[in-house]
Amino acid sequence: MNPEQAAVRQSAKEFVAGNIIPYAEYYDKSGDFHAYLLEATRTTGIFAMAVPTEYGGLGYCPLTQALVLEEWGYGCAAMGTTLSASILSMEAVLIAGNEDQKRRFCKPMLEAGLGAFALTEPAAGSDASAGVAIAVKSGNDYILNGPKCWITNGGVASVYVVFAATDPARGAKGLSAFIVERGLPGFIPGDREEKLGLRSSNTSFFFLKDVRVPAANLLGQEGDGMKIAMETLDIARPAIGALAVGLAQRCLDECVKHLRRRFPAKSFPGETLQFELADMQIEIEGARQAQHHTMALREAKLPFTKESAVAKTLCTAVAMNVTSRAMRLMGSHAYTSEFGKFMRDAKVMQIYEGTNQIQRLVIARSVLAPPRAAAPATTAGKK
Repeated sequence: MNPEQAAVRQSAKEFVAGNIIPYAEYYDKSGDFHAYLLEATRTTGIFAMAVPTEYGGLGYCPLTQALVLEEWGYGCAAMGTTLSASILSMEAVLIAGNEDQKRRFCKPMLEAGLGAFALTEPAAGSDASAGVAIAVKSGNDYILNGPKCWITNGGVASVYVVFAATDPARGAKGLSAFIVERGLPGFIPGDREEKLGLRSSNTSFFFLKDVRVPAANLLGQEGDGMKIAMETLDIARPAIGALAVGLAQRCLDECVKHLRRRFPAKSFPGETLQFELADMQIEIEGARQAQHHTMALREAKLPFTKESAVAKTLCTAVAMNVTSRAMRLMGSHAYTSEFGKFMRDAKVMQIYEGTNQIQRLVIARSVLAPPRAAAPATTAGKK
């Protein structure tokens, strides 16, 4: 980290300590959306940390964003997911949108509003091409129909990136992406999901019934939807990894606090327990470095699809493993709703933004790909 990044991380730590950790348990138990947090972040502008400076945002580089996300995950993974989902939807517009679309979509983020990324449908999870939502061109508009489910911020977002087929016969190649503003006629919100983990993160169903969207809200060209979705998810996956690393570090820290209370310094358990703690920290640090490496590749504009899948899979697996080991070390003291939140939140991280099984397919395809041809030898300097 450079000094500026260290200052951003310290600021994020202080914000989390004052505005997230004291309230996380209440919102986890109630399942209510943490709306207060939007106002709390308004003055900091942190919801706009990924908005480029030319659109009025903070323009943080990928690694700096990761440092903030890790702190949010340390405080509460549910609240961190709210932030990361807004960034996810915005990245789709930054990838494929024109100048007008970028400015319009970024505006809610600057005002501490939320975005949502609406790809999943009841019959289309890992296979996004199996969706039934369609978009039919009608004059200067598209008319959208179909269901969307498991949408983070689905019930509270101001603006959505919605995927629908403009040519269903072409499968994945017929998928397109649209900017859809909340409140349009025919946009029918559904009930909030009562989840095992990430309970205060709003996740909901909604239905599109003859929703008329201006053609100017089409991202890219017709048929670009799957490409936009995959490029966006490449960016989102290491962000989820950052949340998972933060959660794992918090879980370990809370475990150590308990053990220090349980055992006085003179009688602190021996090497067997200490090695368990050391192994947990080793796993966390390895995951953190894999995640930072991915962010560095992205910042350098180098390919990072494989590394994105590795980081997401590794970080979320470490979060799940650390929470499980911590509970084993703490025994019955860990079997409470407050501490159990870490395990409940960690589990879904292995599922959303592309299951870890799907990530393994991405990684395997990269491993099995034909080796790239070696660069031709240079003859410079030879006589």
